[in-house]
Amino acid sequence: MTVTLTDTAPPSTTDLLTGVLLGPEFRREHGFWQRLISTEPFRRPAGGTPEERLELAYDRLRILNLSLDSGARLASDPRALAALHAWLGPVDPALTTVAGIHYNLFLGSLLDHDCVGRRDLSDYLTMRRIGTFLCTEVAHGNNAAAMETTATYDRERDGFVLHTPNAGAQKFMPNTSPAGGAKSGLVAARLVADGGDHGVRLFLVPLTDDTQALPGIRVRRLPARMGSPVDHCLTSFDRLFLTRDALLGSGEESGDQGEFRTGPGDRRRRFLTSIGRVTPGRVSMSACAAGSARAALAVAVRYGGHRLISGTRGAPPVPVDAHRTHHGPLASAMATVFAMTLLYRRAQERWEARTDEDGRTEAARLVDVAKAWITWRAREVIVESRERCGAQALLENNGMTELVTGVEGAITAEGDNIALYTKAAADMLFAAEPRGDGDGPDRLGHPGDLSDPRFLRRLLASVQEIWFARARERAMRAPEAADALGRWNTASGPALRGVEAFAYRQAAEAYAEARAALPEGAARDRLGELERLFATEWVARNSGDLLAAGLLSGDQVDALAETGEELIAAVAAHARELADSFALPEALLADWPIAGPGYADAYDDPQGPWTASPADAR
Repeated sequence: MTVTLTDTAPPSTTDLLTGVLLGPEFRREHGFWQRLISTEPFRRPAGGTPEERLELAYDRLRILNLSLDSGARLASDPRALAALHAWLGPVDPALTTVAGIHYNLFLGSLLDHDCVGRRDLSDYLTMRRIGTFLCTEVAHGNNAAAMETTATYDRERDGFVLHTPNAGAQKFMPNTSPAGGAKSGLVAARLVADGGDHGVRLFLVPLTDDTQALPGIRVRRLPARMGSPVDHCLTSFDRLFLTRDALLGSGEESGDQGEFRTGPGDRRRRFLTSIGRVTPGRVSMSACAAGSARAALAVAVRYGGHRLISGTRGAPPVPVDAHRTHHGPLASAMATVFAMTLLYRRAQERWEARTDEDGRTEAARLVDVAKAWITWRAREVIVESRERCGAQALLENNGMTELVTGVEGAITAEGDNIALYTKAAADMLFAAEPRGDGDGPDRLGHPGDLSDPRFLRRLLASVQEIWFARARERAMRAPEAADALGRWNTASGPALRGVEAFAYRQAAEAYAEARAALPEGAARDRLGELERLFATEWVARNSGDLLAAGLLSGDQVDALAETGEELIAAVAAHARELADSFALPEALLADWPIAGPGYADAYDDPQGPWTASPADAR
């Protein structure tokens, strides 16, 4: 018997970098979604009205559901939900929105709150009914303390009366129209029993059939919004009776018919438990924004390589990407996109690894800050990529316009970014923050090396400290007569800058961990160049403060610009390889003409004069 041994080829540089971005199990975690968006139902359609595109989004949602082995398993797996958003986001933002609502906010909340087997979920798993989530109110946002929709316990009927008391209490922007089929929703309402306020809870409510809202429910479409077409609505309830089992169970309600009592507990904590799916939703928003930014940047890099312009006098045409003015911004965007993706995965892993209340608080803060920072950076990258593709990228068929407007929704969804930064800033303002690597940069006389990523990370930690120190100083200087809002307003500007610096620092640390996990070789070199470019540009933006603090010398400040230029050249030289590491399916890129060298063929005209033969011309 002869045994032939076949050496397994080592992973390529591109594969190693894909593993950095998507994780070591990227084929298992992302392969399904890459294959799904490559199939015909998910290919880019030509044109279509907003209503047709909305109908397509719901059709695709059902196709997606049929492709799953279990919708419940997807809803229970935050990593799978994040992957869904990362890959569907660049393909169909409307589909991404309704899928995220159905699987995460609706189905996920049902699974989290009810014990297994208590409730029949078959209608939602088969999509005989599509799920939505109704929390935000017109006048109150998600402010639980001000929420006015009520669910009043009716002792005689042993159920609840759901009611909207005024215009400001209408539920704002859920996808509650009959578009796409019958809908059910989880409604956040203030539970009132025996005259007592028991806090905001979730109630399962059938909302529509296939054609209209059900009795006791009023649904009105909101005006068209920027971005992808979703059936956002205003929804109100007119003393709608709900049976007792409409209340999502937490195990604390008990009593026979005619009785209703709740156990002790903090009402805010109960509300946060009710909307617990918001945190996985923020991770998914980060994944969606990072995936959309990767797609836009990959298209811009490809287009820059095959869009030819005139060379210098007498020279042949050159790709537009040959110019520093073109490839420079894309190189910086590449460093940012890797940072965004690494930070989203860092936040996701920290959330999964939480083991106690302190760990939960810190992990949730990182998720919040990452969502805000990543979606803001995604907007910058997508807009930059669009501009580098000129007028071509203003056309819908080239895929970028939806990404430009779609990221605006991510900035606001699952918590407005400024609100998330503000909460983090208030929590961090007087908290002791560990420095991280070592004891920080030496003062003048022993400057560090700008080529050393460890030194750059210490500078990033110092930027965070500088801004929070300023915020604390301003808070302490506030007039004695100032109220809490006045003191916060005094400190909030630098405190928000401190949160921004915290995000940059976390992204830099994620870079360092990813680089350390790579073997020596080209992939590690490429990631190191990206890491240093990312950190160097942030240090340069804060060089005045670092110089004033004695953490950089004048010569180092002068050297930052040249260091940045050298790193941009290094990154730009490998831009196409780096973009290939995004692992975007060719079927997806083929639907965007400017991603290919034959992009002008999309404008060919069979009736054009160039198609006529010489004989026809005579």
